Amino acid sequence: MAALFYHLTRSPAEALLPVLIDRSLKAGWRVAVRGTRPDRLAWLDERLWLEPEDGFLPHGLLGGEWDAAQPVLLTPGPVTNGARCLMCIDGAEAEAEEAATLDRVCILFDGTDPGAVEAARGQWRRLTSAGVSAQYWSEESGRWEKKAES
Repeated sequence: MAALFYHLTRSPAEALLPVLIDRSLKAGWRVAVRGTRPDRLAWLDERLWLEPEDGFLPHGLLGGEWDAAQPVLLTPGPVTNGARCLMCIDGAEAEAEEAATLDRVCILFDGTDPGAVEAARGQWRRLTSAGVSAQYWSEESGRWEKKAES
């Protein structure tokens, strides 16, 4: 199990999410995308139907008839679709006990928001102190680079 922290400074979460979701699906994992605001998750649901232009990301928004069967479920709460990968956006958190049951946790945070950066640091400390391995990725140079690992 690994937690990957993505420090967003050049692009928003909705630009990176389709890439990470696609990689996770290709790895054979179901995905849960956890957010903190239902309106933002509804907006993201619409956006994922349009992106990527050359592909299709099968997904659903929590509250549908087929939530448990969704390969990708957008949710403000617990993982209910058997996901092996949890992606947290907009300040959503993953607990260490939950992370231990998954193959991957991705924390995407806005590097231009000091509060979001501090919240991500707190999550890093909580997860790594509980024995979860973590990686810190930055796009500051213009491409994604691993900057730290614990």
